[in-house]
Amino acid sequence: MQKTAYAGWPNCLKLSNGEIDLVATTDVGPRIIRLGFVGAPNLFKEYPDQVGRTGAQEWMIYGGHRLWHSPEDKVRTYSLDNSPIEAKYEGGTLYLNQPVEPDTGILKQMEVTLDPNAAVVTVRHKLTNTNLWPVELAAWALTVMDVGTRAIIPHPTKAHPDLLLPNWTLTLWPYTNMMDPRVTWGEKYIMLQQNPQATTKFKLGLSANDGWCAAANKGFLFVKRFRYQEGATYPDWGCSVETFTNNDMLELETVGPLKTLEHGQTLEHIERWYLFRDVPTPKTEDDVDNTIIPLVSKTK
Repeated sequence: MQKTAYAGWPNCLKLSNGEIDLVATTDVGPRIIRLGFVGAPNLFKEYPDQVGRTGAQEWMIYGGHRLWHSPEDKVRTYSLDNSPIEAKYEGGTLYLNQPVEPDTGILKQMEVTLDPNAAVVTVRHKLTNTNLWPVELAAWALTVMDVGTRAIIPHPTKAHPDLLLPNWTLTLWPYTNMMDPRVTWGEKYIMLQQNPQATTKFKLGLSANDGWCAAANKGFLFVKRFRYQEGATYPDWGCSVETFTNNDMLELETVGPLKTLEHGQTLEHIERWYLFRDVPTPKTEDDVDNTIIPLVSKTK
């Protein structure tokens, strides 16, 4: 770990194992603003007109990876994260702690651990209720991917073909057009392509129970692993994975189960990130089967 200036922020922290590196901000956040192979492009989106800024009086997307709490709400979800945070590096883990959100009473924390020998990152997201009353929420981990990214989300594992009741949900937002050419509704996978010429937004979510989703761009593959909890109640009508795109970026999001936190209680949501190089962006389901699934099978 080393302190470094990045994108106009003077107090960023960089983790590297010689193969991949990531950069976390401390002037704002918690936020992981960069992830990629050493010397290779950032797979995360950066907003040139926002990076390096501090103290803004409105919510700033900045880019990178962030932690929210779900369900989405104008007040609590968009609580500002434009001020300095506490950070320490100890035992191979970077701890990023935001001051308690004044509008929500929720404390956000990230714990970031880079594997010393592989292109693997573990991100532990934590939400703590400091209010004197209980709060129902879910951890929501959002990664803003760069222009040109293609998301790959597997359908939930099929049940017995003779099962009479439905076994998974697909959630659409009011602005979602099912005929949008950016989305591929496959037999086994849903894929969403970011297009900088697009003039509309698109979002979907589903109860992905295989515990992974992925994004391909620039010859690289980014895989998110997470734990799906059978029988748990998830936000947005049962979504454990969501993806959103507009003309700027694509977000690859995982969501934890809804929990009611009493005063002082904490919930955790863990993602494991895997990076692969020399991976062509899949166009068809056969491409996913032949190039993406063998790589996903190496993750856990």
